[in-house]
Amino acid sequence: MSAQSELQKHLLNLKLSNKTLTGILHNNNKGAADWGWQGMLAYGCQTSVVVVDTRTVQVLQTLERHRAIVVKVKWARQNYHHDERSPYMLRLASADAHGRIVVWDVSQAVHRVEFQDGTKPILEMDWLSTQDATHDLLVALHPPYSIILWNADTGTKLWKKSFTENILSFSFDPFDPTKLTLLGQDCILFVNDFTVSKPPSSNGKKFYIESTPSSSTSGTTTDRRGSARTAFRRVKMLVGEGKQRAVEESVSLNECLQMTYLQSSRHHLLLLYAREVLIVDLEINQTVGVIPMERSGSPFLQIIPCRQRDVLMCLHENGSVSVRVRRRSGMPGIMSAATTPVDQSGNFGDSTSLSSFGESIQDVVYDLRCQSDHLRVTKHIRPFGIHSCPCTERSVALIMNDGRVMIWSLKTSEYVPHPNNSHIPSLTPLHSPGYSSSNGSFEFLPSVKDKDEVKPMMEVKMKTPIAVPYPKMCLSDLIGQVQFHCGDQMQQGRGVVLKFVLVGLLNGVASPPLVVRMCPPLTTKNYNLYQPLVALGNSAGLIQVYNLSSGLLWREYNIHLTQIRGIEWVSLTSFLSYAYPNPTNSGTVRNELILTDMQTGRTTTFRGDKNEESPIEMLRVSHMKQYFIIVFKEKPFELWDLRTGTLLREMPKNFPFITALEWSPSSNLKSLKKKLAQDSSSSSSTSLSQSSDISASSSSMSVPETGVRSDRKGSHPLNVKEHFVFTDTNGLLYHFFVEGNIIKDGAKIPPESGMGSVTCIAWKGDTIVLGDVDGNLSIWDLKARVSRAVPTHRGWIKKIKFAPGKGNHKLLVLYNDGMDVWDTKDVEQVSNLRSPREIAKVTDVEWATSDKPILATSDGCVRVFDINLKVCSSPLEELSISDPVFCPHLLPPKAAMNMKYLLQHQPWNSEYQLQLDTLTKDLPDGDAIVSMVNEQIKVMPGDIRNFLPYCTNGVAQRCLLIARLFGDEAETNFWTVVMYYLKMEQARQACLIHKNSHETLPQQEPASDVFLPRDSSQSDFVGLEKPGNARVCDCLSEPPLDMCFDVLCDNQTYQRYQLERINLHDNKRTTYEHTKKCAENFMLLNQTDRAVQLYLETDSDNECYYEDSLRACLVATIRSSGASQSTIKLVATSLIANGKLSEGVQLLCLIDKGLDACRYLQTYGRWQTAVWLAKCTLGYSECCEVLKRWADYLCQPEVNQKSKAVLVMISLGLFHKALEILYSMHYFDRAALFAEACTEFGLLPETEDIKKLVAAIYLEYAHILSNLGNKQAAAYYCQKSAEKGEQLQQELEWM
Repeated sequence: MSAQSELQKHLLNLKLSNKTLTGILHNNNKGAADWGWQGMLAYGCQTSVVVVDTRTVQVLQTLERHRAIVVKVKWARQNYHHDERSPYMLRLASADAHGRIVVWDVSQAVHRVEFQDGTKPILEMDWLSTQDATHDLLVALHPPYSIILWNADTGTKLWKKSFTENILSFSFDPFDPTKLTLLGQDCILFVNDFTVSKPPSSNGKKFYIESTPSSSTSGTTTDRRGSARTAFRRVKMLVGEGKQRAVEESVSLNECLQMTYLQSSRHHLLLLYAREVLIVDLEINQTVGVIPMERSGSPFLQIIPCRQRDVLMCLHENGSVSVRVRRRSGMPGIMSAATTPVDQSGNFGDSTSLSSFGESIQDVVYDLRCQSDHLRVTKHIRPFGIHSCPCTERSVALIMNDGRVMIWSLKTSEYVPHPNNSHIPSLTPLHSPGYSSSNGSFEFLPSVKDKDEVKPMMEVKMKTPIAVPYPKMCLSDLIGQVQFHCGDQMQQGRGVVLKFVLVGLLNGVASPPLVVRMCPPLTTKNYNLYQPLVALGNSAGLIQVYNLSSGLLWREYNIHLTQIRGIEWVSLTSFLSYAYPNPTNSGTVRNELILTDMQTGRTTTFRGDKNEESPIEMLRVSHMKQYFIIVFKEKPFELWDLRTGTLLREMPKNFPFITALEWSPSSNLKSLKKKLAQDSSSSSSTSLSQSSDISASSSSMSVPETGVRSDRKGSHPLNVKEHFVFTDTNGLLYHFFVEGNIIKDGAKIPPESGMGSVTCIAWKGDTIVLGDVDGNLSIWDLKARVSRAVPTHRGWIKKIKFAPGKGNHKLLVLYNDGMDVWDTKDVEQVSNLRSPREIAKVTDVEWATSDKPILATSDGCVRVFDINLKVCSSPLEELSISDPVFCPHLLPPKAAMNMKYLLQHQPWNSEYQLQLDTLTKDLPDGDAIVSMVNEQIKVMPGDIRNFLPYCTNGVAQRCLLIARLFGDEAETNFWTVVMYYLKMEQARQACLIHKNSHETLPQQEPASDVFLPRDSSQSDFVGLEKPGNARVCDCLSEPPLDMCFDVLCDNQTYQRYQLERINLHDNKRTTYEHTKKCAENFMLLNQTDRAVQLYLETDSDNECYYEDSLRACLVATIRSSGASQSTIKLVATSLIANGKLSEGVQLLCLIDKGLDACRYLQTYGRWQTAVWLAKCTLGYSECCEVLKRWADYLCQPEVNQKSKAVLVMISLGLFHKALEILYSMHYFDRAALFAEACTEFGLLPETEDIKKLVAAIYLEYAHILSNLGNKQAAAYYCQKSAEKGEQLQQELEWM
């Protein structure tokens, strides 16, 4: 039974489907790549789109429809709720140099829709995910200056906006979907009103980059050492269009390689240059950090900002990838520049002091933490780009222009200090996350050693008490946060060092293949040994052997020194190849002829003693693999014995020159076998083996699989008579036969009238086809003794070849301008292909199978077409993939949902199990779904599969892991926030300090009609809050959310970050407008002493000098003596009513009326400012009021961001409100699991309204599970929905 299954598996691997083997990339393919959330890497190669599974590092799909070079590729976002109606699917958009955009269904290899506007190449492209209602919107930049919003589901153009400046690229603000930044040739345009309903109303605000000398207020040093660059001592600013610019100090944007937003922090824009990276704070329009490249370092090519941690991944011209981690302001133990290369322990090779680079302690600084090995980069081999996994952010794909794809993965090793090198300044180590103090080891999260030792905060069904390592899926699992101090949080993990490890390498077809030859065809005698191998030869003397079933490179032989001219297979595992350089003026070359045995790697050289001679025109191996003929251009041919490797005959000089030659597929093997059988009965001689047996012969040359064996006694191989025909320059057809070392001529047939010089011959059965230089085919039927001439009108016929298979009369015909497929039996054309109109120039053709031609083209690709020459890609279910792939996006919707719900939570089972048992019988394809789900679970990553049954944090933690595993962006964000606030709320309720209050700082006194100034100790500005001033308790022990969550972070973390930023802004002041903005922000944050100082710094010749002096007096008077709030509030209200919103809000904040200020801001549509002010200055109850009103605004139909509103409610601890919104959105599965998680943590109030809501959610979830065929799970949730689920439960029992 096992042998039969192995045979079935082998036969399945022999299945050949339409596909493309890609090779070198075009220059315009640079930047045409994207790594999707589902773990797939897509990149453009010439006119094809290649899809690679990064886990198994194999090509899954090649997509062919573009006629021009692919210039952009983008995966559709996964930031939406997935269900049966909006399932997991592989959707991809690609754009070419002719402006055509194609949206693909990758799994089916079909285009869903295509559209274009103009014929110029697309410069930039991005998917939108700003609303919950639709995820089909695609933004494209059409040169020279048009932005078009497309509906990628229908191909409809929603709107088009043309700007006045030429646009090179664009980038969306990841924190505000209404903000779009455009990079022009000499300016940057900021659009602040981007919506899907209408185009932007203006042409954007235009800014230029200007470099100004740093001053004392900028915080940079003026130490001028010879090695320091002036660029580091200058502050680069964004100057508005109306401002006067110093031309000599302007910074050219033409040299800007890339513009992108920082994903980890709001309001930060990155500008990449070859020798430096500028970090621009858009609130002050000024650089707050510069990452310079050292003189000996390799220039930058590309930068990828990470989201989970404040980390930058940079690609350099030498092919290396570096990782730079944000240095927390004031971090101790930093003694050296952040730009000097470091070793694996963080030590610097250069002890250049920090001041030599002009960096301030307040600058945004990124330390170089690790760098991959550099590559051998030449003029023709160079890196094209890097792309990181958006889900894990720990893997990077490096794409080279020669078609190689390298997958680098970040690992951590324990930090070991070097005591002997204590004199060398070094960086403090990074630390592992340290999720809780009870972890024991950072390798284990949680470390489940004993139920009594580790007391989980909830009841979790555990199989056995066992220590299971936490799967390190993401960057956040490798290193902890480095921006802030959180008590002693930085020291909870261990010191670690980052390292890059090469985990995958994918090779492409070497530079354009000139020769393609398929191995001998599959027969009934060789199916147990057969592999569909194709040999490709290129101009550099390299021969690559690919397995066409899997599409993977099987062998590679660099055995020739010059261009490969021809390859001929002599068995399933060996081939002959010949090569020679381009002929000299004398027309002679040095030929190379080599026999290669792929089983042993042995190579045998023929004719090695020959010097300069006429080049080899063709090489033909006989049908029985006994002989081969070498035809020269200006020299008679040679006949060789393949079995012994000896020259049998060299034809005389007066022999006619050959233009075409072909061996006969028939022989006298049958009569010879009969004769030997009669002889064996009388003389006991060994009978002749089957000629079709492909086992190795025992000849002196050890040439395997030659087709005819020698007898066991004699020393001479048995000979079978074989025939061949050839034509000379006059078109005369000669017939010869060979037997042993005897060669005799037969008939001579004169040329047919109308035929030109014959260039090629094909022979199969009783049919011979000749092709000539004029494009004529002459089809001879030897049995009927008739011939027929067929003019193709295509010009010179370069090659013709019959398809394999008995009775198959399909014929490939190769021309200079394309190819045809003919049926010689019916004498009709089956299909045709024109090049380069429909495809790149075809250099060689071959039959892959009896109905699939294989083409080598000048663009370096090898394509397997269908018989109609229309399709060279196939659905994934038809492809033979060597390694099983874990990708739920490839499953049918019902299977993917069943798998997801099973892995997330299965309370209906007594124990958590990694297997789907059965589905209801009335579900179509129920057994197939069960099989597919279980197969996917088997190939799931082992560390995750082992950990899932032992998730100490229950449903929430398991759902987060599954979201990352599925590449579900929306679920990942949701469960990350849920996990944090469930643990924080549970810890808060267990905390003696904050049990009855959400406040993390002392409560303010209730407001009265008379303003009471605060204590003077509270009015002094502190850049970062001192740990001693905060009340340390259990509920502050968890690491905070990353700042990429922005306003969803807890108030204490958010306040600390904003204080750090405003301190940085203060330190970077260079203009009056900047100083004024800092003073206003200090007033809003109740840092009034610093605000007074800044107002008093206004120069006397400034037109605002008198106004600022009065403001300073007002602020100082209010803070020192106090005044009636009613008067100030009345003035503030009047200012707001008369258009002075900012001034009125500042006055309200001066008298601690922050809540009123937030309400006014929200009334006037300044929602983000209101949220910022509330989280920075208000207590929990007042902040909660502001954010709840903001959540209501997000739920409005015209805004339609309910998913964000849900996260806002969760961040406030209002879990029941989040459930209500989820229920209204019909996200019943997410709501049910969230309710289960809240119940496990004991955080869901036991009120009647909430019980009814939860029961309704469970009932709807039961309906979903019932529709998926999971009867047992549906019955469980019917029971939990009380009387509401009785009817459904009865239906399930009846089923």
